Amino acid sequence: MENRRLMATGIVGFVVTALCCFTPVLAVLPGAVGLSAVLGCLDYVLIPAMILFLGIVAYAAYQRRRSA
Repeated sequence: MENRRLMATGIVGFVVTALCCFTPVLAVLPGAVGLSAVLGCLDYVLIPAMILFLGIVAYAAYQRRRSA
């Protein structure tokens, strides 16, 4: 995958995950579509996803520094 695309994927994924963790978007959207029962389990998915996307950003930054 191209380095620029990898960096963009990591940053966009991290921002979306952070928005879901730190704002009421996470509580409003599932409740609006009738999935409010899964709100308790989302922390088990969102935190590892945020760590994964942060790892992608770090890897892309490492690749960029290494190629320069």
